[in-house]
Amino acid sequence: MSRSTDLLLTALAPAVWGSTYYVTTEFLPPRYPVTVAALRALPAGLLLLALTRHLPPRDWLGRVFLLGALNFPVFWCLLFVAAYRLPGGVAATLGSLQALLVILLARGLLGAPVRAGAVLAALAGMAGVAALVLGPEAALDPLGLAAGIGGAASMALGTVLSRKWRPSVPPLTFTAWRLIAGGLLLLPMALLLEPPLPPQSGANLVGLLWLGLVGAAATYGLWFRGIGRIEPSAVSMPGMMSPVTAVLPGWILLGEALTLVQGAGATAILLSVWAGQRAAHAPAALRTRAPGTGGAAPAGT
Repeated sequence: MSRSTDLLLTALAPAVWGSTYYVTTEFLPPRYPVTVAALRALPAGLLLLALTRHLPPRDWLGRVFLLGALNFPVFWCLLFVAAYRLPGGVAATLGSLQALLVILLARGLLGAPVRAGAVLAALAGMAGVAALVLGPEAALDPLGLAAGIGGAASMALGTVLSRKWRPSVPPLTFTAWRLIAGGLLLLPMALLLEPPLPPQSGANLVGLLWLGLVGAAATYGLWFRGIGRIEPSAVSMPGMMSPVTAVLPGWILLGEALTLVQGAGATAILLSVWAGQRAAHAPAALRTRAPGTGGAAPAGT
C-alpha cells in the first residue's frame, strides 16, 4: 500500500474525531463524560479482541496499560478538565500542541530527526487552529491551561511510545489491547465519580454506537496502524484536522456561519498538514539535526 494511501487512511481518524463534540452535545446525556469514555473504549476493545482473538503476553501488560492510560483515561480526563475550565477555542488550540510535542519526543525517544519544515508546519497548524476556533471571549484559567497542555503531552507521548513499542501482532490486535486497558482504567473512575447512567433513548444509543464503533474501534485502528507505518512527525499532523471537521456539522447542519478569519484558519490547517507531509520526505541535506549527533537512527529503532 502506498504512503499516500496510508496517510489518507490515518487522516480519517482525526477527521471522524472532530464529530465527537457534535455527537456528544446532540445525542448524549450531559454530565457523564467518564462513563461515556468508558463505554466508548471498553466495548470497542472487546469487539476488536473478539475479531483478532489474541491476548497480550504477560510481559507486555505493563506497556499495554501505560499506553492505554496515556491514550485514553489521562488524555480524555485532562481534555474534559480543559474543556470545562477554558473556552473551547483555547482548549482546542492547546490540543494542537500535540504535533509539535510529538516531533520533540520522537527526537528524544526514537532518535528521529528534527526537520525545520515539520516544526514550521506544526506552528502554522497551531496558528490555523487558533484562527478557526479562538474567540474574543478566550480566558486563561491556570488549571485549565495545565490540563490542556497535559492532555496534549499525554497523547503525544502515547503516540511516540506506540511507535517505539510494537509487538509482533497485527495493528488491530495491538489496538484492541490498548482500548481494553484504557476502558478497564476508566470503568472504576466512572463508577466512583459519576451517578448511574439513566435509561438511554434511541438517540442516545445511536450516539454511543457512533462513538464506540466508528469513533473508537474503526478510527483508533486506523490511527495506530498509521503510527506503525508512518514516522511520528508526519502522522501527528493530520490530528490538526479535528477542529476543521468539528466546525463542519455546525456549519452544515446547524446553520452556523464561518467568518473570514475562520475560513483562513481552516485553510492554514489544511496547508500545514500538506506541508508537514512534505517535510517528512525532505532530502537529508535539508534536515535539522541535534548538535553533535552526526545523523539520526530511523524512527522506531
